This record gives sequence, structure tokens and C-alpha cells, in this order.
Amino acid sequence: MPKPDLHAKKVMFCVWWNFKGILHYELLPSNQTITSAVYSAQLERLAQALREKEPALINRKGVILHHHNARPHTARITAEKLRQLEWEVLPQPAYSPDIAPSDYHLFRSLQNFLLGKKFNNEECLKNALTEFFASKSQEFYNRGIKMLPERWVQVVENNGNYIVD
Repeated sequence: MPKPDLHAKKVMFCVWWNFKGILHYELLPSNQTITSAVYSAQLERLAQALREKEPALINRKGVILHHHNARPHTARITAEKLRQLEWEVLPQPAYSPDIAPSDYHLFRSLQNFLLGKKFNNEECLKNALTEFFASKSQEFYNRGIKMLPERWVQVVENNGNYIVD
């Protein structure tokens, strides 16, 4: 007899945010992984969200994207999409979650919020995410972005070793 599924179903969560708050997020279908084509399509939807939420940013061509060096983020298709959007990419060393604001700030807080919660369906999860994002002030997001230069200094002072919080 097969054993019941002992592990909860995991959902890939992709989020883009700035110092004001959440710009766009997506939950990927359970059978989908991030490829350069998927990521490029996400960037197009992010661009649409920016046109709606931050038109001044788009109009002055001032988007600076900070993402890590995962293969889909550095692939030719993605690079072409970023050129098309005229977005600048802030360099990020490989395997450096300690200097990625989503990892050291947003996801840590989200993980604490979700701790022990179980969701029966994707709609319940989306409602919880909406609740979490709404519970955070603009100062929360601002602080996460403004911590980045401090984190860079810590990495240099640690000779490139991970920052342990």
C-alpha cells in the first residue's frame, strides 16, 4: 500500500517589490518551473503592474531590477527581455541570499507569518498573502531596501562570507 503523502504540497512564489510595497506576485502552477521563457513572461506582467502602480518610474526609464543569478535570470531570452524593457540590473553575486532583500527581509517575515498555517487551496493561500502584505507598512518595505548597502558592507568586512543573523 502506498504511504499517504507525508509532505505538504509546495507552491513556487515569485514576488517583486520596492520601497513602497508589493508591485506584483505570482504563484506558479504546481507542474511549472521557472525557465527563462516563464521568467520573461513574468517580467512582462511586472512591467504592466509597474505601468499601473508606478507610472513615473516607467516614464523616466528608471527601473533597476535586483534579482539573483539563477540560470533563468541570466539566460539570453531574459537578457533580451530586460533590454527590451530598458531595465538596468543590479549585479548580485551568485549564491548570496544574505544580500538579497527578499531573502533576508521579506521572506523571513513571511515565513514567520505562515508558520504552522495550512491552506486547503490556492485561493486560501492568496488570501493569506494579501493579508500579510496589507499588514506591512511602507516603512517595512523601505527598511528592507535600505538595508541593502549595509549588507554589502558586511559582506566585504566578512571577506565575502555569508552574513549570519
